[in-house]
Amino acid sequence: MGASVKPAARRNARQFALQAIYSWQITKENIATVEEQFLSAGKYGEEETQADEPALNEQETDVAYFRDLLTGVALSHQELDSKLRPFLSRPMQDLDMMELALLRLAVYEMTRREDVPHKVVINEAIELAKVFAAEDSYKFVNGVLDKAAPTLCKNRK
Repeated sequence: MGASVKPAARRNARQFALQAIYSWQITKENIATVEEQFLSAGKYGEEETQADEPALNEQETDVAYFRDLLTGVALSHQELDSKLRPFLSRPMQDLDMMELALLRLAVYEMTRREDVPHKVVINEAIELAKVFAAEDSYKFVNGVLDKAAPTLCKNRK
């Protein structure tokens, strides 16, 4: 990939990071193992990872961004949860696992990736929720992130 960031490659990285975070939350496997499963699926020509989802294609995905999101969320999930908790309308343990993965991913990007505008983070989270989460989860995700953004992004330039 060139010097400029390709939005489609970032979008793919987010999609695969979300799926990997969800897998990690469910299986409790070592994060390096989960990362390798996603990266090797594309290298060894497996056409699908699960449920008709395409394998990670390194030419069409910002792999470094995928790795940063996945490992960043996994290593800081407790801190992310504490930042997220004040903006939730229900207890964290009552969240759907996909909603939790989406919110952790978005909070990570809002607080650790200043190169990504928070409006982009929210929009991408909504679009991912429409594809991967329950029917109306995108509304919940949007509401939480809209409430959280002014606080979480206040120190940005």
